[in-house]
Amino acid sequence: MSLELINHNSDLQQLLNEGYEVEFFNIYLIIHHVPYVNDQKEIAYGTLVSKSTLSGSSMKPADHTVLWIGDFPCDYKGSRLLKLGDNKAQEKIREGLVATRMFSQKPKTPSAAYTNYHEKMTTYVRMMEGEARAIDPNVTAKTFLPIQPTEEESVFRYLDTASSRAGITSINDKLKQDRIAIIGLGGTGSYILDLIAKTPVGEIHLFDGDKFRNHNAFRSPGSPSYDELLNNTTKVERFTEIYSRMRRNIIPHPYLIDESNIVELNAMDFVFLCVDKGEPRKLLVDYFIENKIHFIDVGIGLINENNAITGLVRTTTYDPSSDNDISGKIPFGNNEDDEYSTNIQVADMNALNAAFAVVQWKKICGFYHTIPNEHHTVYGIFTNTLTNDEVENEA
Repeated sequence: MSLELINHNSDLQQLLNEGYEVEFFNIYLIIHHVPYVNDQKEIAYGTLVSKSTLSGSSMKPADHTVLWIGDFPCDYKGSRLLKLGDNKAQEKIREGLVATRMFSQKPKTPSAAYTNYHEKMTTYVRMMEGEARAIDPNVTAKTFLPIQPTEEESVFRYLDTASSRAGITSINDKLKQDRIAIIGLGGTGSYILDLIAKTPVGEIHLFDGDKFRNHNAFRSPGSPSYDELLNNTTKVERFTEIYSRMRRNIIPHPYLIDESNIVELNAMDFVFLCVDKGEPRKLLVDYFIENKIHFIDVGIGLINENNAITGLVRTTTYDPSSDNDISGKIPFGNNEDDEYSTNIQVADMNALNAAFAVVQWKKICGFYHTIPNEHHTVYGIFTNTLTNDEVENEA
């Protein structure tokens, strides 16, 4: 089924959002797994088909008839639903799918015509499903079966129905950048990956040379088993395997970025910088500014004060189009994360830092509304405040 057709046709979107097993093939709109009752008073499942003129929007059906693949539907007592009509047919829909009956049921409207394909198809489904539910109230045609788009249609291995259900598909399309890099797959970087993986970015490049260790399990998404911790895999290999189950084009780079390979980042549209060491951070920040590479740098500084944790969560953005001044805002010493990285493990601060960074990226892409010059924000744990230096805005 064409994703373009789904995204631009409200009838198909509504059927999919409600959980029907929808297929569109040539001129046929198909709904699979429709429960009905056969003449043995048993619940069976058939396929409902309508010839259609679906295109770029919702359209009025040309007629009120449908084709049917299955036995003749009955009521819960096993008597045929003769109000459907009894017209035999022999029409090949596609390979392995041949309709043997045609049903005719006009809607109870003044015009005796269906206003759209959603109304038409669900009217027939309810007639048959209702009888089946009289036998078993749990049967349903709404299976929410995942739809698998082709590699040419989407980076996802199954259809993103969350965006269509929310009615934000066109807004979500603003995130279709070609290549994004995440440098550092520790706590914050791995949560950034978790969020970015759910967007239609073309490629996600992961850079980190470290192994996935015991302490990483407590500051990253998911719940690895004990046996998984014994695999001695790198962080990028582990997270590539996990998130490749959901989407394509996650590219692992199991090594650190230094002077010898930093040019690889020139091909990126955007970079998330998630390192906690001052020297490599300075190398990367200087290179990004010199080469006009758009990036967000993240950082957490936590301290143990009177047997409770306090500190700051920082998100700093460099925008080459505005050439904003970030001097003095990104620390290059090795003390910002020292205590945090040695013995304080708080996944919620990692997740919060990641969320701030991804929200900021989405603002840059036009997904969210934003204010001008929003480049450096700091969240304070103790005061529960979020401050933006440029616009002097606190929330």
